[in-house]
Amino acid sequence: MPESSGSLPNNSPADSSAAAARGGGLHWGLWVLLLVVADQALKQWVAVTLELGERVRLLPGIYLTRAHNTGAAFSLLHDSGGWQRWLFVLLAIGVSGAIVWWLRTRPDAPFLLRAGLILILAGALGNLIDRIGWGYVIDFVLVYFGTWPFPAFNLADSAITVGAVLVVLDGLFPVQRPLR
Repeated sequence: MPESSGSLPNNSPADSSAAAARGGGLHWGLWVLLLVVADQALKQWVAVTLELGERVRLLPGIYLTRAHNTGAAFSLLHDSGGWQRWLFVLLAIGVSGAIVWWLRTRPDAPFLLRAGLILILAGALGNLIDRIGWGYVIDFVLVYFGTWPFPAFNLADSAITVGAVLVVLDGLFPVQRPLR
């Protein structure tokens, strides 16, 4: 009997391994979930373990701290009076929605681009949860370069930063695909 367009997809081992290769072995949503859970767990641990402003030296120039950031990544706009909270909430929702749509509609995109967008999505959602729940983001890593402190950051900020670097690398060094 001929296959119709409404039939169930062929779930042969070859199809499954091809799908896993496109998705990196795990569905991208699982990677996002794992990163968001790790980010939120670390922030919760910091919130119950450290007082606001407390610092614990981990390595020379690297401290575990507790900071409340009402601004964007690395404290950009932190002293703008509160309006920025809702701007960043709307921005995170919009960017997250666009990335989810993109990842769902382009499963065969290059690895670096997909990985970068997954990291950006996870970071945006991690900080979005903080903004909606607390009105600020908990930052917990403080790095000094000599006597100059880099603004405190968290796992979500790191994911966004590494993700952006991967997206830029994908743009600078695109993978050449054979014509089909």
